[in-house]
This record gives sequence, structure tokens and C-alpha cells, in this order.
Amino acid sequence: MSVASGVAEVTDVTFAEEVIGAGLPVLVEFTADWCPPCRQMAPVLGALAAEEADRLRVVQLNVDANPETTNAYKVLSMPTFMVFRDGEPVKAMVGARPKRRLLEELSDVL
Repeated sequence: MSVASGVAEVTDVTFAEEVIGAGLPVLVEFTADWCPPCRQMAPVLGALAAEEADRLRVVQLNVDANPETTNAYKVLSMPTFMVFRDGEPVKAMVGARPKRRLLEELSDVL
């Protein structure tokens, strides 16, 4: 999987600790190697991770390698973005989008 620069990869094993237990809101990209729109999002997520590091953590989860978490959150389309705050999913978005639009959609949860 092409992990974006500055974006951590989480797994079924580390999801609870890295996402549910995080102090900051966490943006999770559910992604897959075979998904071209997911690859398009890599530079966007990398930039977002760098610019919003004090307010938001950005991570990626490979759906093929981590079916448990993928199924738990009923993720069917790639990329799916979910924002978790205080251990709960508070927002979900499906599909690639430009950084400006992603930031607008995140503004109410940051």
C-alpha cells in the first residue's frame, strides 16, 4: 500500500490504540492497493497530516489486510474517510475529493 508521507498505517490489531484511544480527532482513510482514487488522495492526506498535526491525526487502513475493522464500520467503498473523536465515529465521507473540500467537510469536527 502506498502510505502517504506523514500518514501512519493502522491495522486491526492497532486500531483501538491508535484511533479509538487517540487524544486528537483521527481521520481514517479506508484504502486499498487496487483503488486509483485512493492513490490520488495520498498527497492530499500527506499535506493535511502536516498542516493540521496539532488538531488532527491522519491514518490509513488497508481494507484487504484488515477485514475486521473494515467490516465493523461497514465500509463498502474506497476510499472511505471516517473521523473518530473520543473513540466514536462522528463523520463519514466516501470518495476522493480535493484538499479544500476535505478541509471544509472536516471543519465541523475539528
